[in-house]
Amino acid sequence: MSSTALPENGVFPSSVQVRPLHPAMGRTPSFAVLSTFPPTHCGLATFGAALTENLRRVGVRNVGVVRVTEDSEVYGSDPRVIRHWTWGCLQSRLEAARAINSYDYLLLQHEFGIFGGSNGAEILDLLDDVHIPVIVTLHTVPLNPSPEQRRILEDVARRAEVLVTMTDAAKERLLRLYRVHPERVVTIAHGATVPESFALPKTPTLTLLTWGLLGPGKGIEWVVDALAMVPEIKDHIRYVVAGQTHPKVRLHQGEAYREMLKTRAERLGVGEIVTFDDQYRSLNSLMTLIQQSACVVLPYDSDDQITSGVLVDAVAAGRPVIATAFPHATELLSDGAGIVVPHRDSVSMANAIRTVVSDRELLHAMANATHPLAREHRWSAVAARYVDVAQEISRNSVMVK
Repeated sequence: MSSTALPENGVFPSSVQVRPLHPAMGRTPSFAVLSTFPPTHCGLATFGAALTENLRRVGVRNVGVVRVTEDSEVYGSDPRVIRHWTWGCLQSRLEAARAINSYDYLLLQHEFGIFGGSNGAEILDLLDDVHIPVIVTLHTVPLNPSPEQRRILEDVARRAEVLVTMTDAAKERLLRLYRVHPERVVTIAHGATVPESFALPKTPTLTLLTWGLLGPGKGIEWVVDALAMVPEIKDHIRYVVAGQTHPKVRLHQGEAYREMLKTRAERLGVGEIVTFDDQYRSLNSLMTLIQQSACVVLPYDSDDQITSGVLVDAVAAGRPVIATAFPHATELLSDGAGIVVPHRDSVSMANAIRTVVSDRELLHAMANATHPLAREHRWSAVAARYVDVAQEISRNSVMVK
């Protein structure tokens, strides 16, 4: 058996014109997408829904979702969802595999926490029963994996035709730390919804925005501390923290993190300029919120975050970003679309905030630097590149199992 022949740079062209996969059959490929999925509130579910929708928009007529869920409750009647795979349920796993095998390709969205078993080991059981080519998108590539995480990721890699990383940093880490075939690894950017207008709001008060599921590790406390260090711009700034508390955090800790942040802001004298918005927002509502802001702040504590959908959405919307130095931010903002600061460093964060507020010319220059990134991350281009991967597999008649 031979391995997939890919371009030397590991990146396929981003044409959005889908060609027939099997010329003799005269049709485009069909795809099963395995992922969490709305109404689950998580970044992976959002990614899976957007990829599914945009595969259809670029000409793929047959896309079905196998939704991964912790419980046996079936939510709604979304016509895109063909099966539910429930953790620990043999029957639902076999039904999921049977449904998947009726498609040409499986697009597997991989994170350790979304599948059943220790570190998501049940995904290996499912793959034992899948007999079509598998394209795996790696949403996590741990820098310091446990032995079990390493085993699972490498086992998934052995069963995949192609592994997709969403950043060059993720690809480099994968090849450096894990036993995978380099020729099977490609880079396809994380997709984003690109608005019609990139214009920054013309208001005297500059709004900073952080959004996403809330919980310890988001680093918002460092921004609160930083705001207290710039009293001279206090009348010209507003900080919005948007998003619900992560369901698993709320289950074990309630709203303790959010309440701690509110108390901290009040004690430091910045409570009146910090707003906490805990509503769940639709995509349109979120885009409106982003367009009302002038700069996005991503103060994550972790230096291991290899992919950030929030970061991609921010630059795709034309918004400069202040971010801590996690790998995706360091890579994506390197051409001037934002400012990268050290982790857990309120002084550096304060200096960055002071800079974007006092130097509006620089703020607009950073906004302009996001425009090429927006084109690269547009969902239609990203979806078409997944189809390109499938076409390349077909052309080379690869079956790596």
